[in-house]
Amino acid sequence: MTRSLVTQEADVSDNLKGFILATASGAFIGSSFIIKKLGLQRAGASGSRAGSGGYGYLLEPLWWIGMITMVVGELANFAAYMFAPAALVTPLGALSIIVSAVLAHFFLKEKLQRMGVLGCVLCVVGSTVIVLHAPSEHSLSSVDEIWELAIQPAFLLYTASAIAVVLLLMLYCEPRYGQSNIMVYVGICSVVGSLTVMSIKAVGIAIKLSVEGSSQAGNFETWVFVMVSISCIIIQLNYLNKLAIQQLTTLLDIAFINMKHLCVTVTSAAAFGKLAAASAEVQSGM
Repeated sequence: MTRSLVTQEADVSDNLKGFILATASGAFIGSSFIIKKLGLQRAGASGSRAGSGGYGYLLEPLWWIGMITMVVGELANFAAYMFAPAALVTPLGALSIIVSAVLAHFFLKEKLQRMGVLGCVLCVVGSTVIVLHAPSEHSLSSVDEIWELAIQPAFLLYTASAIAVVLLLMLYCEPRYGQSNIMVYVGICSVVGSLTVMSIKAVGIAIKLSVEGSSQAGNFETWVFVMVSISCIIIQLNYLNKLAIQQLTTLLDIAFINMKHLCVTVTSAAAFGKLAAASAEVQSGM
């Protein structure tokens, strides 16, 4: 009984750390959307736009300030996944919507309509409900355990489906509808983002275990997750830049956060469903 109480207290402490880090991440990432869009607008005024395939924004200092702000936010988000379940951390990304909406009103002169306000409220309410009911996560002792979850048939099926959808959107839909339909870029970023979340979770756990004295650097699986994370992040940044220059920042944030939450929920269920079922059986047996 005493050991069970200690474990529960540790879970609460880790969830609190994850909550604080995820909240800070939302603030930084929400700010970065505005700063990067200001940089993209400035770069577009003097060269080819990102939405047209141009990369002139790479020479714009303001865009790099926004990128650094996003990196800080993503690092905080990365650290949050080391302590708390994805079901708790990911929904807190909705806080970036509020930050983006407020800053876009003052700096980009974007007016949020009633339905947009309703969307923001629903995102926050939904995120709050999920956070309040976030499950405690089984303590993973090595990257090998995460790898075992990643090669389950359900997760492999989801991964194959996600890659097929992304390729379809990138190769067929983007050239035809990318400039006119927000869901093409949102779909690419969200589906890739769901894989990013799970790979980042694995890398975060590997770092946490290494810091605690159980080095994971020698595992082949660790570097697979690292490469997947880097590849997914690069793809997301490319298409988010193309999307940001075309759409209202708050609309972009709302669409992206909601679609990403849906994809992450499906991914989490595919990857951790078996683990959750096993944990439930153990708890019921106790």
